[in-house]
Amino acid sequence: MNQLDLNGRVAVITGGARGIGYAAAERVLASGGQVALWDIDAARLAEAAHKLSAAGEVSTAVVELTDEASVGAAAKAAIARHGKVDILVNNAGITGGNGKLWELDPATWRRVVDVNLIGPYLTCRALVPHMIERAYGRIVNIASIAGKEGNPNASHYSASKAGLIGMTKSLAKELAQAGILVNCITPAAAKTEIFDQMKQEHIDFMLSKIPMNRFLAVEEAAAMIGWLASEDCAFSTGAVFDLSGGRAVY
Repeated sequence: MNQLDLNGRVAVITGGARGIGYAAAERVLASGGQVALWDIDAARLAEAAHKLSAAGEVSTAVVELTDEASVGAAAKAAIARHGKVDILVNNAGITGGNGKLWELDPATWRRVVDVNLIGPYLTCRALVPHMIERAYGRIVNIASIAGKEGNPNASHYSASKAGLIGMTKSLAKELAQAGILVNCITPAAAKTEIFDQMKQEHIDFMLSKIPMNRFLAVEEAAAMIGWLASEDCAFSTGAVFDLSGGRAVY
């Protein structure tokens, strides 16, 4: 592990109780930062905080990311607890299962977009003004290669992640002279608990598209997130960074 300098930095990480979010929290703590973990699963959140607390300062909040009041309260609590927020990692996401567009239930389609796109909008809305006041911030949005290519049988997920890429680029331009950089990563699939929401044939399809013939390791995603969250990332904003094992063609 290369050493990153996040000394004194505070990161809010959504979906931080597991998977890429948890790995990102480990990397921030190992780099000298503090973390505020947000997740909807109170039990897993408590378990994650217990494991991570030995490595540094950790706070938690049970947050419904699609609810403006819940997000706002968590943002205020994180600033009160840690004194500031320097980094926002919008990691939380759901797949909503698999199916043809016309077979997917409208409520499921809306829920995926709400969590994967409206959630990051609300977290940015809550924390960006604080970052503007401090003239510093790093926002890292976890999109997906599906947002660039469009996976069959995952129109809701693909659309939500394409929207997150677009939001990243727009927000980055709005904040380009404010000391706040906004970037996203578009990973191929990582073998996490999100696989439990997918059909096996969809998992097999995703693997077949990766030239390296393996899934992403969460630690590899955390390494990219850590760099994007650091001061070493100084002239990249509105950018899309691939972690696709060779799948991405643009």
